[in-house]
Amino acid sequence: MTHEPAGPVRIGLVQINNSFSGQNYLPYSIALLQTYVQKFATDPGRYAFLTPLYKRVRIADAVAALKDADLVGFSSYVWNGRISLEIARRLKALKPGIVIVFGGPHVPDQPEAFLRANPQIDLAVHNEGERTFLKLLEAWPDREAWATLPGVSMVRADGSFVRNPNIDRVRDLDQIPSPFLEGAFDSIMAANPHESWIGLWETNRGCPFRCTFCDWGSATAGKVTKFGEERLFREVDWFAEKKIEYIFCCDANFGIQKRDVEIANYVADIKKATGYPVALSVQNTKNATERAYLTQKILSDAGLNKGVALSMQSVDMTTLEAIKRDNISLDTYMELQRRFTKDKVETYSDLILGLPGETYESFVQGVDQLMENGQHNRIQFNNLSILPNAEMGDPAYQAKYGMVTVESKIINIHGERIELDDDVPEVQDLVIATAATPLADWRRTRIFCWMTALLHFDKLFQIPLILAHGISGISYRDMIEAFMAADPQRFPLVAGINAFFESEARSIQQGGSEYVFSKEYLNIYWPADEYIFVKLTAEGTFDAFYAEAGKLLAETLNARHGSLPMDVIDEAVRLNHALVNQPFATANRTMRLRYDLLGYWHAVRNGEPAVLREAPVMVEIDRLARRYDDFQKWCREIVWWGNKKGAYLYSPTAREITPELAGHY
Repeated sequence: MTHEPAGPVRIGLVQINNSFSGQNYLPYSIALLQTYVQKFATDPGRYAFLTPLYKRVRIADAVAALKDADLVGFSSYVWNGRISLEIARRLKALKPGIVIVFGGPHVPDQPEAFLRANPQIDLAVHNEGERTFLKLLEAWPDREAWATLPGVSMVRADGSFVRNPNIDRVRDLDQIPSPFLEGAFDSIMAANPHESWIGLWETNRGCPFRCTFCDWGSATAGKVTKFGEERLFREVDWFAEKKIEYIFCCDANFGIQKRDVEIANYVADIKKATGYPVALSVQNTKNATERAYLTQKILSDAGLNKGVALSMQSVDMTTLEAIKRDNISLDTYMELQRRFTKDKVETYSDLILGLPGETYESFVQGVDQLMENGQHNRIQFNNLSILPNAEMGDPAYQAKYGMVTVESKIINIHGERIELDDDVPEVQDLVIATAATPLADWRRTRIFCWMTALLHFDKLFQIPLILAHGISGISYRDMIEAFMAADPQRFPLVAGINAFFESEARSIQQGGSEYVFSKEYLNIYWPADEYIFVKLTAEGTFDAFYAEAGKLLAETLNARHGSLPMDVIDEAVRLNHALVNQPFATANRTMRLRYDLLGYWHAVRNGEPAVLREAPVMVEIDRLARRYDDFQKWCREIVWWGNKKGAYLYSPTAREITPELAGHY
């Protein structure tokens, strides 16, 4: 026997997202649920929705905000899994009759152990949740009826377990009303007038690929469904009207549909007309080279992206087969990289460290290949973590590839250390070794990644590396590995950096943070390479670093190519040293060079034929136009914000010294 409670059913919804620099995501997933119920319920007045919980707060405060609810629904993923469970546990202890519903990608597809371990959860909803959530509410409070709903799992009162087949996916997505256009965010935005919001936006659902590290394709592999264009255009208008600066597009493959070019154009036109949105972040489609190029070129030309992500993850065929990406063409990525480089559109490449089948050798060769192909802006080196519903989450898969994991706190790159007195840290299962990359090899690979980032992508030594590669043919990896093998007696500073990287890699393998926390430098978590960049500057060892690095590179080249003109290498080191933006500059800088190094460097970076000319050049470096007298501001704007843009250097002007001008210098 069930009894209908007096008054409307009070519903709390929770989608806790991370905050970034004071900005918070609009809780899109739970807004979809609310909007669907309000649109299609037999009697919408039967349900009263509380103000949603959208960001991390003290657990006690979250419980206080939700305790009057009859039912609370949680959208759960890696960044909020543990806090969601703890809020639910305390709610159930405080109010045993409250109904707790969990959904989202973090709920295991095979959920019995999860639900038995978390008795505070009354039922879980799998896959798309809009229709099942409505059915659940319409059957309120009949728990026996819930046990028959599609896509539901639960432990019954008698201890028996239920896991019903998922409901078929929605084929006509316009059946799902838009939370933006239906006003689902009006109350939360009005209640938080000082909040700076980030928009989450879908133009389609589904992913045709089955990458084993990803839970996207596992959940949705097959046909990609799409929302109607008119609806999407009106949503873009809404973002502009509400002055939403940043939009994160949730599509797995933007550019996979022909109409995505029109969508990109529309967003660009609205930005031009209104100034909003400022940026639109998308994940490229994998194989449609021309559309991926067109959509990203449109966004870049409109200033809507900070760089085009080329997420190949690995360039080793054995690894790509192991992670089921061998049907994704590497040629697509390489061609896109070349085209964007020639168009002066910055790209960055994603590689994942610790994938099954990948060895130290294959990984390092892959990095060298990408740099050889023209990637000089950024390679983002990501540590592999296991998602619960990805194929890689299967213990049999992990055993097959000898994968070793460690539980590690989830820390955001450049994230602040926010210590709430009532919180639980989120954790991930981080891969720290495989059969192909044993523990020591993983550390060596991790060190190679940090050293490559420091020297090349943080721009501290990029000009000498590019020049040495071009004139001698020495590979980038050989030069970087020479820095990794620096003799502590002769190169104590470089060897000290190596020792620090080694220590950080070991710490990660023991469950330590992926990033380096520094209270002194902005009170944030830094990538290890950027931390060294800041530390060299803060401790006054920047000049000493260049003295060692120049000598080390010269010896490395001499050992392989004794006849090289070493004066040009020395000039490249001095030029790079002078170009790195440093705080507390007191004067501009002028340098006379024997070679047109800037012309050569720019040609390589632009994917053009590069010939080193011996021609006297005067380089003028304006160090005062972007002068920093605040060290913390320099840390933020040059080192942190330079990460994706690569904007670590001053913009020099060069003038060839002709016979007519020679007397002036």
